[in-house]
Amino acid sequence: MADFSRPGSLYGAVDLGARKQALEAQARREAAGPQAGAPGSIVDVTEETFTTDVIDRSMRVPVVLDLWSPRAPGSAQLSPVLEKVVGDLGGRAVLAKVNVDASPQIAQALRVQAVPTVLAIFQGQAVTGFQQVLPEQEVRRWLDELMGAVEQFYEANPDARPPAAGEEEAAPAGPPTDPDLAAAEQAIESGDLDAAAEAYQRLLARAPGDEDAKMGLAGVNLIKRAESADPADVQRRLQDPADIDAHLLAADLEMLSGQVDEAFDRVIAVVKRTSGDERDKARRHLLGLFDALPADDPSLVKARRALASALF
Repeated sequence: MADFSRPGSLYGAVDLGARKQALEAQARREAAGPQAGAPGSIVDVTEETFTTDVIDRSMRVPVVLDLWSPRAPGSAQLSPVLEKVVGDLGGRAVLAKVNVDASPQIAQALRVQAVPTVLAIFQGQAVTGFQQVLPEQEVRRWLDELMGAVEQFYEANPDARPPAAGEEEAAPAGPPTDPDLAAAEQAIESGDLDAAAEAYQRLLARAPGDEDAKMGLAGVNLIKRAESADPADVQRRLQDPADIDAHLLAADLEMLSGQVDEAFDRVIAVVKRTSGDERDKARRHLLGLFDALPADDPSLVKARRALASALF
C-alpha cells in the first residue's frame, strides 16, 4: 500500500530540482553575514521565508522544525524544551518555529495531522520526527541520534561538509552564476513556479546539456503536477490498475515524499502491464522523473536497468 503521508510534498520538489542551486545561493547569502548555524539560531518561519530559513539552511546544518499552535497545550510544553536542547548544540543545528495557525499552507504541505509536530530537515528532506510531547531527556536522545546521522553523512560525503567559520574567505571564487539560473532560484524562493520553469527553459535553449537546469525544470514540473492532488483520492483510485493517470500521479507524490525507488518501481510496473500509447505515456513520465535526479544517482542507475528490461 502506498504511503503519501510523509512530509515534504511541496518543498521536496525544490530539493529534487534545485538542491545544488539552493546550496550555492545560501553560500552566497552567508558570505557577507553570520553562518546559518551560528550559536543561538532560532528563527520564526512563515510561508514566505520557509525556503530560505528551512530548505536553504538545511543544506548546511540540520534544521529542527517546531510546528506549533498557541491553541495546543502540548506546544507550550514542548517548545521551550526544543529551544533549550537545540541551543545547547552551539550552532550545530537550527530551530525553526512555525505557527501553523498563521502559516496553514506549510502544515498542509508537510501533511501535519496534529500539533505539536517536530521534523528534522536535512539536505532539503524531512529525515525524522515525532508528534507528541516528549520529556527533555528523550528529546535530547532524539537529537543526539539526528546529529550522529548527520555526522555519518558528512563522513561518507566529505565534500558536502560546510566550511568552518572563516574558511569562506580562503576559498577560490567560483564561476559567475548564469543569470537564468539565478532567476530560477529567485522565482523558486518567491513561490513562482511558472517563472522558474521559464528561466530553466531559457537556459536549456542555450545549453541543452546543463544538468542543473534539467533537474530544476523536472523538479518544478513535478510539483506543478502534484500540488493540487488529493492523496486520499489518489489512494482510492489506485484500486483500479487500469487508471494509469492515478498510478503516475501516485509516483509523483512518492517522489516528492522522498520515496524515489517506490516511485520508479510503480511506473516501471505500469510500463510492464501496458502497451501502445499507454506504455509510451508511462515511459515518458518515468523519463521525466529521471531528469529530477543527478545522472549518477544510484536509484536512477538501477531504475534505468529495470526500464530497459521492461521494454525489451
